[in-house]
Parts: sequence; structure tokens; C-alpha cells
Amino acid sequence: MNTMDNLEKQLICPICLEMFTKPVVILPCQHNLCRKCANDVFQASNPYLPTRGGSLTSGGRFRCPSCRHEVVLDRHGVYGLQRNLLVENIIDMFKQESSSSKPAPERKEETPMCDVHEEEKINIYCVTHGVPTCSMCKVFGAHKDCEVAAITSIYQSKKAELSDGIAMMVGNNDRMQGIVSQLEEACRAIEENGRRQKTLVCERFDQLYSILEEKKAEMSQKVTAEQEEKVNYIRGLTRKYGDHLEESCKMVELGIQTMEEPEMALFLQNTKPLLKKLAEASSTAHLDKVERGYENMDHYTVDFKKEGLALRSLDFLQDDEDEDEEDEDGEASAEEGEGPPAAPAGGGGAPAPVQPAAPPQPSPSSPSAASS
Repeated sequence: MNTMDNLEKQLICPICLEMFTKPVVILPCQHNLCRKCANDVFQASNPYLPTRGGSLTSGGRFRCPSCRHEVVLDRHGVYGLQRNLLVENIIDMFKQESSSSKPAPERKEETPMCDVHEEEKINIYCVTHGVPTCSMCKVFGAHKDCEVAAITSIYQSKKAELSDGIAMMVGNNDRMQGIVSQLEEACRAIEENGRRQKTLVCERFDQLYSILEEKKAEMSQKVTAEQEEKVNYIRGLTRKYGDHLEESCKMVELGIQTMEEPEMALFLQNTKPLLKKLAEASSTAHLDKVERGYENMDHYTVDFKKEGLALRSLDFLQDDEDEDEEDEDGEASAEEGEGPPAAPAGGGGAPAPVQPAAPPQPSPSSPSAASS
């Protein structure tokens, strides 16, 4: 019986909450409905489409009550949906099995009894208090001075009122579903716009990185050029001093050899030119001198405090700033089309940025100028 109960739950229509009534139609989303229930939902979702004989005669759309998938119908309406013969056969087999396994229970209609007069059935409706009651309550009880009506007429009016309320709720549900769809679409649009704007922001920052890298390479090249120039000059001067030192050492060796000469006449003959050479070797007037501070490179010191503050203050443009930027772009485009404008006589325009002059480069031939 547990298997039969589970099977019965799978054969329940989500609209009428009863077992499917043939013919059973299958929706594109693979959910099943009674054709009558599908037609009711279709008419409630398309109240302004023309009808004939209680059925819509033109195409329309409605949403599956199980998964909210939108079902689009052609001009045949719900009669254009495919019947699910497999489910219909299963329903027939289930009903046969259920009728053979247990007798059909007798259905008894129970009429509610009055709480005050327990042997009296509730058969009238108190309009004053809005509650059903019995005849004895009207004659002798709490409702003897109240306005009453036949319970059948009140039943029909309340049922019609409830039906109208249900129809209104179905319409409201469809409108709410439309709002939900719009909100979902807005959410998707926000996500897409956010991804696009993040991409644009990253591109702008990449442009800043590129500018910074180019400027860093340019400034580093200036330092490297002067560094190589000074180093090459000092190395050349080192070679000159080394050559002079080597020549002086040779002169010292030659002087020592001359000192060891025992023959006085020969000693005197060699002394005069040797003294001249020693005097020339001891003189360094022909060699350049490196002044103090020549190795200093402090004139390439940088201070990016202002630039750092500017970078830290980067933020998104406000609406008024966007308009100003568009105006400036338009003016710049107009000026480019007309050619370079003449400089204002009063100097009231914004001054062009001035590139700082490069520090003086030392000349290898004049080390005194490099030290300045």
C-alpha cells in the first residue's frame, strides 16, 4: 500500500490537487496538467484574448504552476499540447488496482450541528453577526433579534466572492511574477554593467601603470647615462695615473741602477738626463684632477609626495564632473579642428606644464664642471 500511496502522490494535478482527469497534457517543461486545469490557467493568464465556447481560440502564453517555465501556445491553445498517454494509462491501471484491492468507502455528507442546540442542524445564516446558525438560535437564542438569510443564498454569494478573490489573486500572482522577472533581469543587467565597468577601471589603471613604467625608464636612463659617463671618465683617468705610476717606477729603478755606477765620469754623464726625466716624471700637472663631490649623484633626487597624494585621491567621477569632462572634450575637439589657438594676451589661460631642466652633465675633459 505504501507503493500505491507514493504512486498516487505522483498522479496529483498541481492545479486542482486531485488525480489527473483525462485528457492529460504534457508541457514543454515535462510537467503534466489536466487539460481543463491547463485551460483555466491559460484563460486566467490571458483574460483579453478572444474566446469561443469557453476556450481560447488564438495563441498565447502562461507559466507552468510547478516550475514557472513560460509555455507559449499556438493558435490551437491548450488543445495544441501533446497528450500524455502514458500517464493516462497509469491512471487507469491505478484506479483498477485500487478498486480491486479495497472496497470504495461510502461517502457521507456531514451537516454541522449547532454548538448551543446540539440536536439542531445549522440551516440559516445570521447576516448581523456574519456566522451560520440554527433555527432555534433565531427563535429562542442569541440571534433572535438579528437579520438572517437562507444559507443557500449566502453560500452562493460567498462562493462567487471567493471565486472572484481567487481570480484576482491569480491575476496579482501573474503581475507579481512579471515584477519578479523584471527584477531578475535588472539583477542580470547590474551584474553585466558591473563587470563592464570593472574592466574599464582596470584598463584605465593599466594605462597609468604604462605611463609610470615609461617615466621610470626615462628617468632611470638619465641617471644611468651620467653614471656611465662619470665611471668611464674615472676609469680613463685611472689608466692615465696608472701609466704615470708605472713610468715613475721605471725612473726609480733606473736611478737606483745609476747610483750603483762606480765610474764617476760615466755616472756624471748619465746623471744630467736622468735628473731631467725624474723631474718630468714627478710632475702631474698634465693629469686631470677630480674635484670633491664629483661622484655625487644627489641632483637626481625625486620627491613624489604630491603625486602620491594625487594617486591616493583617485575616485570615480560624479555626475557634474562627467558633464564637465564631456564639455572639455567637446571644446578640445573643436579647437583641434580649428588649429592651435593663439596664446591669450592677458595670460589668463591655464599655463602649460613646464618640464624641469635636466641636471648639468659633467664633461670628461673638464672634471671641474662635473663637480658643480
